[in-house]
Amino acid sequence: MDAKTGSMGGCPMHEGGVRALLGRTNKDWWPEMLATEILNPNGPTNPLGDDFDYAEAFNALDYKALKADLTALMTDSQPWWPADYGHYGPFFIRMAWHAAGTYRTADGRGGANSGQQRFAPLDSWPDNGNLDKARRLLWPIKQKYGNNISWADLFILAGNVAIESMGGPVFGFGGGRADVFEPERDIYWGSEDKWVNEGVQTRIDPAHGFEQLEGPLAAIQMGLIYVNPEGPGGNPHDDEGMARDMKETFARMAMNDEETVALTAGGHTFGKAHGNGDASTLGAAPAGGDLAAQGFGWVSNQAHGGIGEHTVTSGIEGSWTNVPNKWTENYFRLLLDYDYELVKSPAGANQWQPINPKEEDMAPAAWDPSIKVPTMMTTADMQLKRDPAYRAISEKFRHDHEAFKDAFARAWFKLTHRDMGPKARYLGPEVPAEDLIWQDPIPAGTMPSDADVAAVKKKIADSGLTVSQLVKTAWASASTYRKSDHRGGANGARVALAPQKDWDVNEPAMLAKVIDTLNGLRGSMSLADAIVLGGVVGLEVAGARNVPFTGGRGDATAEQTDCDSFDVMEPQADAFRNYLPRKLAVKTEEMMLDKASLLGLSVPEMTVLIGGLRVLGANHGDRGHGHFTKRSGQLTNDFFVNLLDMTNVWNAVDGSGDEEYVATDRKSGSECWRATRADLVFGSNSELRAVSEIYAQNGAEKKFHDDFVAAWTKVMNADRFDLTYAKYHK
Repeated sequence: MDAKTGSMGGCPMHEGGVRALLGRTNKDWWPEMLATEILNPNGPTNPLGDDFDYAEAFNALDYKALKADLTALMTDSQPWWPADYGHYGPFFIRMAWHAAGTYRTADGRGGANSGQQRFAPLDSWPDNGNLDKARRLLWPIKQKYGNNISWADLFILAGNVAIESMGGPVFGFGGGRADVFEPERDIYWGSEDKWVNEGVQTRIDPAHGFEQLEGPLAAIQMGLIYVNPEGPGGNPHDDEGMARDMKETFARMAMNDEETVALTAGGHTFGKAHGNGDASTLGAAPAGGDLAAQGFGWVSNQAHGGIGEHTVTSGIEGSWTNVPNKWTENYFRLLLDYDYELVKSPAGANQWQPINPKEEDMAPAAWDPSIKVPTMMTTADMQLKRDPAYRAISEKFRHDHEAFKDAFARAWFKLTHRDMGPKARYLGPEVPAEDLIWQDPIPAGTMPSDADVAAVKKKIADSGLTVSQLVKTAWASASTYRKSDHRGGANGARVALAPQKDWDVNEPAMLAKVIDTLNGLRGSMSLADAIVLGGVVGLEVAGARNVPFTGGRGDATAEQTDCDSFDVMEPQADAFRNYLPRKLAVKTEEMMLDKASLLGLSVPEMTVLIGGLRVLGANHGDRGHGHFTKRSGQLTNDFFVNLLDMTNVWNAVDGSGDEEYVATDRKSGSECWRATRADLVFGSNSELRAVSEIYAQNGAEKKFHDDFVAAWTKVMNADRFDLTYAKYHK
């Protein structure tokens, strides 16, 4: 793990009915799209080269000059896409919001961390309509500052500068988001074959609520960032459903009710929605456009070009406040003081208009300040008034504007930084000093001396703890890491805290015994270091050689740990520990790929780790499945040798739902081994079998050993941003 790479999504499995790899691909949506992935058979490539260090480039940025240029851009209206009210600020706020707003807590995927809004499908989602123009407005600035600022950082910084330039509150900014250069093709956005604007209903059955919304998904319909602003499935009269959708989808994106109200009200203090025209005249989204459009989408074929006064984006028309280019207290006043009636926009969308508004409470037309037009609210906005919980928060903010400003600034910062991981990854002069609970803070650790490491290792080796116990505890701690949002990992030793200490997958009774023992042996060494060092001892007892150990981890406290935030990370399955408490709608082997992807593992790394963990006895509950060895607790390649042994024949165990299998000797018929799907897939899948054969060959013991130690060490150190980013904070 280093500061050079951006995060890439992986296979989209998560418990809850997700049909892995069966979601719609870019080719499904846009069959004529050029398939450039044919040139990258081994994964994405970086035109800047593998040695490019974005953190180093960012630290050389003239940050003050960049912000000055962004501020000037806000009022530099271009005739090809005129600025509403003469100010692009609201446009860039929406761009930044939608870049970050795809984040979801279930698998940590989405978000602004890699600049994915530049690529399909996100660049062509209906909810991202016309944001292609915002990105083109930014191009001269990106061109000027080059590799010193990534698109991913520029999107968010432009949103911050937009808020500041209109007098709004900003909590801070952290840079460090490295760009990727192709879509995250494997991330699961849903399986529907129609977009939200094509008449499809909400993804949930109202009778069952969100129980039927597929595991990692958060948006209510295909092509939305959050909810349908017109109401569930476009129904403006379903207040209960609208409030339900808002609360659950924002929660799945890491926001509580107060943050939801603050973000909605603060964001809608600025700018307008666009629906002053005929939506049927709009052309294809960027991914479906022709060559001459040069990546522009939604181009109108009307004589006036469909820009400025005639722009259609969401179909909703109008501003939320009477001063849409300044931060004011007016949003809550207008929402709460007026009664509203349902009307249709010129584009035919449902929206709410104040009844008999005072002239001073009307807004200037975006294209002509001398013209006064009514403000409006969406069905989503109306829930801040109609839902009792939201109403109480709205009333509070209406009467305490300073509290509203602070809540919005903090919620915006969380929205735009939630997927960046530990604060150690934040770069730049505007990183807030305050540690926030959602950043999973960890106290700085102390690097133990070689003598301390040697002394604690000897104590652990003499403690009576088994190879299995030491390996399972180290794995339980480190394997929580996920590269999607850089959460989890061994640093902090949160495996000893709620909720992780109570997760079934971690075998709480066994875990408590190991933790108690290590606490009694570690001396001044952190528990986090002792857990990882215990894994090293376990491997060495098992015969491993030259297992690296890098100390210096810190120990988090219960007060620094948001239990609710970590609850969503509890594994529903873990093939590395052969853990499957109940059959899922997703194939076990697909869950295995998802876990490996979140850990940042390659196919060979996943394969060698599972083979090694099996013979070391790392299965949950000492389950015998996949333990293909007569040398239990020793680091051997026996898993692969015996899996590929053609003297055995495999059959499913009756009643197991094809989750358990038994091997019998072809001649005698006697039982040899038991296995799960997560074991047998390494022999049945041709690609996995090809790797397994490498480790099963005669003379492969050393390669297996070296590859296992390297992959193990990678997982143990995956979250060591305190080390990899240290030089950028001097």
